[in-house]
Amino acid sequence: MDWNPALIWIAIALLLGLAELSSGGLVLLALAVAAVLTSALAALGLSLPWQLLGMGVFSGLLVPLAVMVIRPWFSPRGVAYGTTGTGVEKGHTYTTLRRDFDGASGVKVNGDFYRLRVDETGETDLPEGTLVIFKQFDGTTAIVSHCQRHQME
Repeated sequence: MDWNPALIWIAIALLLGLAELSSGGLVLLALAVAAVLTSALAALGLSLPWQLLGMGVFSGLLVPLAVMVIRPWFSPRGVAYGTTGTGVEKGHTYTTLRRDFDGASGVKVNGDFYRLRVDETGETDLPEGTLVIFKQFDGTTAIVSHCQRHQME
């Protein structure tokens, strides 16, 4: 079997498609489609610089399309994108908890326990069940403020 450039681009596309199975972000799938389109350029007999330029153009069009347009179709409704610590939680109200093994006072944000510090007073120990408003993270410490009664209503 003779390996021509079109077959090499198809092999690259297959590898990218397989790699997409482990990531789920649709970026590698968009690159795989770009590689398939580039294989068509190679089959037409264009030289390597034109193939690379085509791959760049196809990738530049398909990756943003996949990330901004197609990926949200596969996401559950009501999900706020961002990871813990990016500011998505700012202003949300949380209830303080006590950690079992050391009795530390903290809040659970996205399922993870974070020790807390009250912004105004520097307090780190609040009674369990106290309502607080999340402000920001300082390392792995959640900076909170006391939730005023009129803010809850």
